[in-house]
Amino acid sequence: MGKTAFIFPGQGSQYVGMGKDFYENSDTAKSVFEMAAKCSGVDVCRLCFEENDDLNITEYTQIAMLADEAAILRTIEEAGYRPDAAAGLSLGEYGALLAAGILSYEDAFSLIRKRGIYMQEAYPEGGGMSAVIGAENDLIEKICKETAEETGKVVSVANYNCPGQIVITGSIDAVTKAGEALSAVGAKRVIPLKVSGPFHSALLKTASDKLAKALEEVNLNEAKVPYITNVTADYVNDISLVKGLLADQVCSSVRWQQSMERFFADGFDTFVEIGPGKTLAGFMKRMNKEARVINVDKFEDLEKLKEL
Repeated sequence: MGKTAFIFPGQGSQYVGMGKDFYENSDTAKSVFEMAAKCSGVDVCRLCFEENDDLNITEYTQIAMLADEAAILRTIEEAGYRPDAAAGLSLGEYGALLAAGILSYEDAFSLIRKRGIYMQEAYPEGGGMSAVIGAENDLIEKICKETAEETGKVVSVANYNCPGQIVITGSIDAVTKAGEALSAVGAKRVIPLKVSGPFHSALLKTASDKLAKALEEVNLNEAKVPYITNVTADYVNDISLVKGLLADQVCSSVRWQQSMERFFADGFDTFVEIGPGKTLAGFMKRMNKEARVINVDKFEDLEKLKEL
């Protein structure tokens, strides 16, 4: 019998209207959205359900995404479904911590609100990120390193999403230069991303430090199920390491591909993607065609869980 992991997407999957049918059809989901609003001081329902310009601004995106993921998660749990393990991409890791029972919902909402603000404010110059399609990891790492040395500016890997799709991050000049160098040596495409900061780079060290301080106030619970962290792409067996890893995660690479490979090696064959869109399912197809992914984004998707 295979194993099931709950997985949670990160920034970029959000859309206006996400979670609305859960809010309208589930008292449990509704109470989670209300709790998110109370803990964060943000009108999360307006943010998620009504047309607005804030949803794509980092400081608001993060609390909106987590509210949606948490509302769906709690509804799924109430229906009696539990994972064998959990993981989340970037801010999705907070969804995984909820699934593992390590963070309380109140603390998760409060932390993610702070994380969004700290990341938004960390590098006012803007920075940049680009998706690199069709180049080997080693080559991308090499060119980032060489470009950083040549320019004296930061450029590094932000996300190892799946084979053939890597995101680079850093100062805008260095990201552009590295992108040009990668195109010259055969990358299929280099696509600048519309982001408000150089996320998952050393330029976000101030955000990492502030988050570490906010984490000092938080109590963690022993894990009910294992979870894999982005930073090491491995299980966190010692709960005392979680806070340091969450702080480091802000300015280090998201090792998503490697995290999923760890799951495959351990016999996981079913993945429930909890939250907006199908981004993680798309990555999964590039990694393991045999893996089954069930997306739970709309209320009607709960029916799919009967296949588990």
